[in-house]
Amino acid sequence: MSETKAVRRPKFFIFTLLLTVLWFGVGGVLGPISGKLSDVQSNDNAEFLPANSETSKVSVILEKFQKAGGAEYLPMTLVFEKSSGTFTAADQPTYDALVQKIIAISEVAGYLAYVDFNGQPFPSVFPNPAIPGSFASAISKDGEALVININLDSAKLQGDKGAFEKIRKVADKVQAAVDAPAASTSGYVTGVVGIFAEFAAAFAGIDGTLLLTTLGAVAIILILVYRSPVLWIFPLLSAGFSLTVASGAIYFLAKNDIIKLNGQSQGILSVLVLGAATDYALLLISRYREELRHDEDKYHAMMSAWKGTWEPIAASAGTVAVGLMCLQLSELKSNAGLGPVGAIGVLSALVVTLTFLPAFLVLFGRKVFWPFIPRFGSEVAETKGIWGKVARFVGRRPRGSWIVSGLVLIIAAVGITQLKAEGISDVDTFTNKDAKPLVGLRILDEHDLVPPATDATIVLKAEKLDAVLAAAKSTDGVAEAMPRFDLSNPSAPVPTIVEGYGAIDITFEATESGALQQQYVADLRASVRAVDGAEALVGGNVAANYDVQEASRHDRLTIIPVILLVITFILMLLLRSILAPILLVLTVVLSFAATLGVCGIVFDRVFNFPGADASFPLFAFVFLVALGIDYNIFLMTRVREESIKIGTRAGTLKALAVTGGVITSAGVVLAATFAALGILPLVFLAELGFSVAFGVLLDTLLVRSILVPALAYDLDKKIWWPSKLSKVDGTPVV
Repeated sequence: MSETKAVRRPKFFIFTLLLTVLWFGVGGVLGPISGKLSDVQSNDNAEFLPANSETSKVSVILEKFQKAGGAEYLPMTLVFEKSSGTFTAADQPTYDALVQKIIAISEVAGYLAYVDFNGQPFPSVFPNPAIPGSFASAISKDGEALVININLDSAKLQGDKGAFEKIRKVADKVQAAVDAPAASTSGYVTGVVGIFAEFAAAFAGIDGTLLLTTLGAVAIILILVYRSPVLWIFPLLSAGFSLTVASGAIYFLAKNDIIKLNGQSQGILSVLVLGAATDYALLLISRYREELRHDEDKYHAMMSAWKGTWEPIAASAGTVAVGLMCLQLSELKSNAGLGPVGAIGVLSALVVTLTFLPAFLVLFGRKVFWPFIPRFGSEVAETKGIWGKVARFVGRRPRGSWIVSGLVLIIAAVGITQLKAEGISDVDTFTNKDAKPLVGLRILDEHDLVPPATDATIVLKAEKLDAVLAAAKSTDGVAEAMPRFDLSNPSAPVPTIVEGYGAIDITFEATESGALQQQYVADLRASVRAVDGAEALVGGNVAANYDVQEASRHDRLTIIPVILLVITFILMLLLRSILAPILLVLTVVLSFAATLGVCGIVFDRVFNFPGADASFPLFAFVFLVALGIDYNIFLMTRVREESIKIGTRAGTLKALAVTGGVITSAGVVLAATFAALGILPLVFLAELGFSVAFGVLLDTLLVRSILVPALAYDLDKKIWWPSKLSKVDGTPVV
């Protein structure tokens, strides 16, 4: 070893030790803060809509009603079903007492507005002697079901970012009270509050179940990949630090309303950061192991590995981050919010991988690879293994390889016609059909008890109230239309009028079709707009979903072309070529189409999902194209590096052989992390998890392993056009 190297080693050791200690300190400070990320979620659909949407305009007007004392109500529907016998008037004392017990629960009392029996005020809570037989009206015609509505004050319950958790606590307390209220009777909490509580329960699994499942899956894969009792800890620890840094930064930004975070974004953040950070770590560790065979000094080997990998890692992270930031062009604030959340996550993975991981690794040197320690001067085994065989196969049949693999992708893409991305109803949002709120809704439907949920609200000029009410009632799909009343005097209620506006609450006919619900909204808007001078607008929960779907269609047409242009430009800068980036982007787009084709068939015929959200294709595109291009970056930067030394064709085969194992491992890790989204009982996340997992594996095993290297080999030097490398005829560039 040279004197210079020997003199500099202590400096290297001190630097890496201090850097490692610094990162452990950062993790210790940010760890507890990042655990509070769920506290700054905001999950209201309407809040994420653009200000010019009809639902947003309705929300602004309805705020005037709230300020005037006309509270918005969230119905918590209690439905009871007898397995034998029927409900009668004799049961009234039992359920009077049950209601009194429920409204005395502290979590309920603070938000209580009023109680009613299927639309009729409950006597002992909201006295109304003019309405007899309230209890009888709550019983279904067949006598086997009973419904009670406990209406909560929406403004109090949803007044801050912790609304979902508050709703969940209310629903859990009430569900405990209604379980088995009498012999042969089952009770369920459903309605708007029940559905919201189910969402809250699903998102509650992000910090615990999802994170632990993802970490466990990554750990198992790393142990199998490295076959080492120690080495797997290093990339996993690096990924953990990445998520901690990202979560801490996002917590402060969301708490101060600089960015928006919802449960969906938080779930995606976890799997994205853990997957990306592990991928980057695999690439760095693989190159470090390779350099240890060429350099006796572990510090110099790490410096060589760092120099050889920082550019593709940075380009990969930059591509994903920029692709995610393109979501800022979205009309939907929820999509736009994912942009900075995901970008912060990926950039955190980049920083940790290029600082903490090399410092921590080099402190332990070759020993971390035990029992397969890379000895100085030993042969690079990758060229002799399975990927060496794949490389030689591609070299023998390049044209046939890319033609056949391309045809496979085209055939798979045909299934895209089966993908129904037209939106799904709130009920169909959940994969767990046995959840109590969903069972309760089914009981209501089976016994012809219309749930009191306000699906939509019409705001209009008050003098046109009767005309708009008539138009709404005559619209297909409208089950009930009721003017919003001032209930301060229940014996003589009058329509609420605020600043010249009236409001009508709409309940649509029950349907499990999200597309049909959207049609109801479109028809209702057309009907009420036809009333001259009414200036009627339709908003509310189902209308918000409709506006979300419309905005999603706009986003697809706007954002997808921008992402393609940005990624192509980044690749041109990285590869110093025009032709190669265009080909790489085309292969990933083809892979994306093939993935959607497979999803269309699998969602419908295997998972029996009712459809997909309109935003699903955009999310799938962002992740599949941005992440899919990663593996092409890892491969093609190495191809270019080797092409400069030994020519394009030989460089392509060597790059494929030496990167095959690490890129495949990275793909499996990323697929496993996204597949973990399927453990959350939400159809959208299950569909996104499957599509990204399948698409990443398709990219890893077919596109990057066969299609891209076969194209590069077949085109030879022309693939680097118009750079200097394209003018060299298979010989090293001097």
